[in-house]
Amino acid sequence: MAEAEIKEQIFDKLSRIADPHMGVPITDMGLVQNIELEEKTAKITIKPTNPGCMSVANIAMAAKLEAEKLDDVDKAEVTVIDHMMADTINEMVNKEE
Repeated sequence: MAEAEIKEQIFDKLSRIADPHMGVPITDMGLVQNIELEEKTAKITIKPTNPGCMSVANIAMAAKLEAEKLDDVDKAEVTVIDHMMADTINEMVNKEE
């Protein structure tokens, strides 16, 4: 499958995740800043609307799990940017089992 199609499938999966406060898909809110594909690893960048948003860790984990449901994605790495706890959240979400 072409890279563009896989990215579109990832975006579609992410559109099923609703912001817990607004009830609106994170894709519609513009939280998904970027989706890259390296081999079979999806690299997703998420930027919350508020640098203190306490829901972004759950959103990031949900994004990782949704992307990893796709056959063409072996692993998803989610990077949260512009958040006061970004480093901690990124470490937690992307921690290897």
